[in-house]
Amino acid sequence: MASSSPSPVQERQRLRQPYPHFKVVVLDDDVNTFQHVVECLVRIIPGMQPDQAWDLAHRIDSEGSAVVWCGPQEQAELYHQQLGAEGLTMGPLEPA
Repeated sequence: MASSSPSPVQERQRLRQPYPHFKVVVLDDDVNTFQHVVECLVRIIPGMQPDQAWDLAHRIDSEGSAVVWCGPQEQAELYHQQLGAEGLTMGPLEPA
């Protein structure tokens, strides 16, 4: 009789799949200043340096949006919520 549960090999392969990553996207708006965007990015995104944050702020302004962080879904949701709470205009979380 065939078993419907996965074999040990199938189970190991399933467990090895990487945790899905998501992109945190900030959108351009007419409300937030460059300085505010930079300060929020440096304070909320781990390891974000001011020079990198300024580059991202300029990209947001010139291109309409920028991916400011990419990684595991739970962290992406946290940073997305925190940046939005600071008044930044956020794009939807998207799989990376």
